Amino acid sequence: MKRIVLLLTALITTWFAQATEIADICIYGGTSSGVMAAYTASKAGKKVILIEPTDRIGGLTTGGLGATDIGNPYIMKGYTYNFYRSIGQYYGTNEMKFAFEPKVALGIYQQYIDDTKVLLIYNHRLLSVEKEGNTIRRMVVEDTSTHKSLDIIAKEYIDCTYEGDLMARAGVSYTVGREDNAQYGETWNGAFYSLHHQFPDYVDPYVIPGKPESGLLYGILNEEPSLPGKGDKHIQAYNFRITLTDDPENLIPITEPANYDPSKYELLIRLKERSPFSDWGLEDIFIWSRMPNHKTDVNNRGGFSTDMIGENWDYPEGDYQTRAKIVQKHVDYTKGLLYFLGHDERIPLKVRTEMLRWGYPKDEFLTSNHFTPQLYIRESRRMIGRYVMTQADCESRTQVNDYVGWAAYTMDSHNCGRYVINGMVKNEGNVEVGIKEPYRVSYRSLTPKEEECTNLLVPVCLSASHIAYGSIRMEPVFMVLGQSAALAACQAIDKHHGIVQNVDAAEVYRQMEASAKN
Repeated sequence: MKRIVLLLTALITTWFAQATEIADICIYGGTSSGVMAAYTASKAGKKVILIEPTDRIGGLTTGGLGATDIGNPYIMKGYTYNFYRSIGQYYGTNEMKFAFEPKVALGIYQQYIDDTKVLLIYNHRLLSVEKEGNTIRRMVVEDTSTHKSLDIIAKEYIDCTYEGDLMARAGVSYTVGREDNAQYGETWNGAFYSLHHQFPDYVDPYVIPGKPESGLLYGILNEEPSLPGKGDKHIQAYNFRITLTDDPENLIPITEPANYDPSKYELLIRLKERSPFSDWGLEDIFIWSRMPNHKTDVNNRGGFSTDMIGENWDYPEGDYQTRAKIVQKHVDYTKGLLYFLGHDERIPLKVRTEMLRWGYPKDEFLTSNHFTPQLYIRESRRMIGRYVMTQADCESRTQVNDYVGWAAYTMDSHNCGRYVINGMVKNEGNVEVGIKEPYRVSYRSLTPKEEECTNLLVPVCLSASHIAYGSIRMEPVFMVLGQSAALAACQAIDKHHGIVQNVDAAEVYRQMEASAKN
């Protein structure tokens, strides 16, 4: 009997060990921010678990966004400075470098993980969060293939996802969409009608020109647009930052993709009937940034491009199946657009010939058929925390004292909707307003209200208005804030009984700055 009891005890212990992981700090989301947070906390001596829902770490930084948006290199602090120095060293310079291949960034991030004791768990996504009062006690994740669940028990949690899923499941207040300008005394929030990334006048929106009864062309929303300055639940468009190559030895031709439908691009033909292709060719409709070794970072440009305007509104609050369908729509649209430009006879021969020079790189994105797997989630949920960053912060009219990072990019929003206005196709939501100088990001904007949660930090879906988030939402900023969040979590454990609201932000910032070159 004693032997049977011991055997059962051993089996139960083994099962429990397989079903539960315990750590000081759990980071959900292996984005650039998440990798920095995990690396920082592990180097500080904490036991760290990093949960990544996909099979790839680094988010956009390893997912095609090689043309880094920074605004001002001054904001590069701590390990973020080191990261971009490492990129430079890879390409033969000791200076920071902000244009790079996805695989190079991935290699550096993988080295960060290898150099620490971080437990990195791929292909697991959040199922639930268990709280006791205002404290997270555990989170449950599931294997995306087997659906086997795993309990994670930690002292501190950091949500580094682009979606803010952990924050939401933990019952923390958040918002989605755009606030009225009046809510925070702003001028660049709410609906906005810009001349940039816009259709010229008189582009007909109907399947049969001049006949509303024939229906709207693909990509036009069948609803009334918001009034200028008014808030709504609309979010700026998503797209892929496309990595292509023109190196014949490394090129996979762009063939007709599954679900190809040329009617999706009729609006591009209508636009070019009013505003024909110039000598820029492809760069009329793409921001075509050249990366090292014959590669690109292709982004949206103009009235019709890679942004799927209005197709992402259900993404932030969507379940995993809804999100997967939205991602696949973006994949189909993007691959189809590239094929369309190389093969549709309505596209000028010069442009088709130029497009056919390019293809998918053999040496990138090996597990996703060489097409970037990371959709550019420009904006999703945004926490409503202890301090909301607003336009006043971006313009340095307000200067917080509890800063743990800086931001410096334009107050930027891609278009949020595409409508029929006065019988013409018009985009809505594009904002591009420059700022004068780098500005401070408050530690309080990374922390929930204390009554809601005391052991959670949110450096990506941080507390900010739509237009302020449009400036903050750059990968280098997320990396700095990820490191700051990790340092804050360590301090909360060591000095404040786990309560992140009691952390000394000035000490966090000093530690973060001092870590550069170490």
